[in-house]
Amino acid sequence: MSGLDPIELQVIVGALRAACEEMGATLVRSAHSANIKERRDASTALFDRDGEMVMQAEHIPVHLGSMPAAVRAVLEREHREGVSWVLNDPFEGGTHLPDITVVTPVFAGALIGFAASRAHHADVGGRVVGSMPADSRTLDEEGVVIHPRELSEAAIDELVARMRQPQERRADLRAQLAANRVGALRLSELASRVGAERLAEAMEAVLDYAERRTRACIAALPDGVREARDVLEAREGDLVLCLKATVTGERLVLDFTGSAGPHDGNLNCPLAVTLSACWFAVRVLTDPDIPPSAGAYRPVEVIVAEGSLLNAQRPAGLAKASPAGGPAKASPAGGPAKASPAGGPAEASPAGSSSHASAADDPSVGAPAVAAGNVETSSRVADLVLGAFGRALGQGTMNNLTLGNDEFSYYETLGGGQGACEDADGPSGVHVAMSNTLNTPIEALERELPLLVREYALRRGSGGAGRHRGGDGVVRELEALSDMTFSLIAERRRHAPPGAHGGEPGERGRDTLIGLDAREDATDGHTASGEARGLPAKVTGTLHTGERLRIETPGGGGYGPASERGDPEHPHA
Repeated sequence: MSGLDPIELQVIVGALRAACEEMGATLVRSAHSANIKERRDASTALFDRDGEMVMQAEHIPVHLGSMPAAVRAVLEREHREGVSWVLNDPFEGGTHLPDITVVTPVFAGALIGFAASRAHHADVGGRVVGSMPADSRTLDEEGVVIHPRELSEAAIDELVARMRQPQERRADLRAQLAANRVGALRLSELASRVGAERLAEAMEAVLDYAERRTRACIAALPDGVREARDVLEAREGDLVLCLKATVTGERLVLDFTGSAGPHDGNLNCPLAVTLSACWFAVRVLTDPDIPPSAGAYRPVEVIVAEGSLLNAQRPAGLAKASPAGGPAKASPAGGPAKASPAGGPAEASPAGSSSHASAADDPSVGAPAVAAGNVETSSRVADLVLGAFGRALGQGTMNNLTLGNDEFSYYETLGGGQGACEDADGPSGVHVAMSNTLNTPIEALERELPLLVREYALRRGSGGAGRHRGGDGVVRELEALSDMTFSLIAERRRHAPPGAHGGEPGERGRDTLIGLDAREDATDGHTASGEARGLPAKVTGTLHTGERLRIETPGGGGYGPASERGDPEHPHA
């Protein structure tokens, strides 16, 4: 423990938190794409000089818990003032390819820390508009892979030239740089006020304080072993995920041994993303007011078999990597404890991958696809942890939709129902678990894109019944005003979000293509005038002018028997 008194510690915590929030505001206000400026699909954080996350803004859980891996990916590089780094490689600090991370070292004479931002870009190349194919099998199909490299204006020009709508991509990358400069400025100002060494002591104190509070919360949980089992709805069938959660005193071990092996599609999940989902669930189970830092996760150990669905890795021949097969035991801060979670550094061209490259040129070619792993598998990991501790579950999906053509690229996730609590109904129409984005306002959507919103409403009655009801999902029906492609990646279409302690499950999600003419649709059938055809949960296809896509998102699970609700004759009221 440093010599900081409690008041000084809280002042430092507040200053770091405010700096992260200001970074986020700068990013949102400077970005050009609707995905960042409207939906706020972006995150910011500050790190100490050793690469430990000291503070984050309350942004996107799947970004923030995995961002430490991005800082570690560049930690040993030679840092110079004013020179930032960029990456999106899932096996070198990234998550999935649209999430681009910019890391900026901060100096006050010497290196004192890092400012980092991550944003989901509406397109990063690849074979489908929006870079979120529902049927990808290898990473190079999903877009440009950016191995850690310096981010200069020349690098920006080189990267965006390989993406759709390059001017928008350039503007969003510059917005990330601007956000990082704000974070670096605030951190250097703090160092000038208290001194660089005192700031380093304060950062360590923040980490220790978060650890102490988390340990106290875990100690308040009953000791014992809890188990959970759930599935992912792959195109070819269900993939089983297993968890054994063990509480011993003030320690928590999350063991995913027995979960599915690598997926031939894109549900593969890098270990950093799996850890991120675990950290989010632990935050829910403990105290959300604990400073969101690496220290909060020190009492938690996560065990995942290397090369499994939840610890996806490049094939051994594509990169220098530690031997696969054994379990990776990750320390709470995201660093490896027993085995390297993502393998060693890849030897590859720094500019990213090309669809024409070979594995000899670039280890991204032939690497496992991860587009859905970051968004859907992470959601199920969080569900497993929460379910093991008796929570009713929310919709368990982000309902990822990408639309576009040569003129535009658009991505959105859709809210749904949250699970009920033991003392309250679940909220309706919210982004739950790993998402936490906003919706895109209808006015902004229709003004900027060739889309007409035919319906956007709560899906009444879709929440599970119970003493406390699960929240309702939403209905969103979009009409295409020009021909465009679409890609839908969703879950909870075959299996409903479960309730808890006698509560009923929420309604499953449902997706429909409504045709106006006799045209071939994404299900390889035809849509006659006005005919509605059901779509699978993961599908890529074409939306012709006048056709509509209707998405009905899942409701949350209920909590407790419906017979115990105040009005037993109307348990859904």
